[in-house]
Amino acid sequence: MKRKTTLYFFTFLLLLLSSGCQRNQTDAKQNKQTPKQDIISLTVWGAEEDEELLRQIIDDFQKEYQNEADFSITYEPQSESKCTNALMADLEHSADVFAFADDQLNTLVAAGALEPVENPETVKKSNLPEAVLAASINDTLYALPLTADNGYFLYYNKQYFSEEDIQSFDRMLDIAAANGKKVSMEWSSGWYVYSLFGNTGLTLGLNDDGITNYCTWNSTDGTIKGTDVAQAMVNIAGHPGFINSDDAGFLEGIKNGTTIAGINGVWNSVAVEEAWGSNFGAAKLPSYNCAGQPIQMASFSGYKLIGVNAYSEHKEWAAKLAEWITNEENQKLRFLMRGQGPSNTNAAASKEVQGSPAIAALLEQSEFSCLQRIGGNFWDPVTAFTSNLLAGNPSGISLQEQLDTMVEEITAP
Repeated sequence: MKRKTTLYFFTFLLLLLSSGCQRNQTDAKQNKQTPKQDIISLTVWGAEEDEELLRQIIDDFQKEYQNEADFSITYEPQSESKCTNALMADLEHSADVFAFADDQLNTLVAAGALEPVENPETVKKSNLPEAVLAASINDTLYALPLTADNGYFLYYNKQYFSEEDIQSFDRMLDIAAANGKKVSMEWSSGWYVYSLFGNTGLTLGLNDDGITNYCTWNSTDGTIKGTDVAQAMVNIAGHPGFINSDDAGFLEGIKNGTTIAGINGVWNSVAVEEAWGSNFGAAKLPSYNCAGQPIQMASFSGYKLIGVNAYSEHKEWAAKLAEWITNEENQKLRFLMRGQGPSNTNAAASKEVQGSPAIAALLEQSEFSCLQRIGGNFWDPVTAFTSNLLAGNPSGISLQEQLDTMVEEITAP
């Protein structure tokens, strides 16, 4: 009897020890199969004015995916208009996700900074056709549409101008001068200067090589000649009611009361409305006097896009973040916080967006706008040309000669 009890005891002990060994082996195996997650480090570039918005969007993204990865996402301010230059300085170590103006798309794709978007059909279905076109090259989508409002229109203070007054730029200049005020427009950027040439029959665009430009702004033929536009610019530049202001100068003038109208974009609508309150007005661009006739001002239409760096170490997560930044809810949030018009179809159709005076003005101006597609040689020659006109043409060089020089440099290979 004692022998059987001893045998049973040793048998039970062996089973217990065996069970413990198996459990330890299983635990060790499980630990080996579930390594600690790596930290997903991403850098996001966006406009300095969008910092509060982007930080909120990034925080929400991290909360949404907190059970899938550990994140370290850094926001850095970077001008959307100069994004390409910053990227090209060190592409492999630049931002993983970045906002940029659509006219930089060709350069970024040619440099290998962008690759085709993986789910193009989903993006195409949820965004305005024009925004998709702006984000594509030869029907291939390379970036995600973010806004459909990168154009410009007229802001005006209703305290000084009637709806009839705002039809004429020259009339507005006279009213501003009579009140000791200014009408603002930026001539240091060819983006705005295009408005004076765009509806005259004088042409500008990108050649088939996607790099060089064609331009007839110096033409001596046609109803409106290049010198007619240049002379109109000389007249405007010398008017006491006119001021050449960049974005910062425009806002400063609005806030201190010296500027009562100006040509600018949706991105400043919130600040302008806060300054003017019930006197806030927005409309399509006016006409201006050129060669004795009114010429409706033209404009470039543009779109802001979100790109994913082809050299990103965490390209999959960068793509997820880009999709998050551009989704319907965050485009609505962008409109509420920054007044920027959505490219997302549903967001653009919302009551809030449709009721915005600035968006309505942009839509009204769209009849006289075209998609900006210009090579890099355009900008500096235009700035040099307008700088001389703003200074009163101290060189004394004829307007035709100045136009010829500008066009030669714009169209240079």
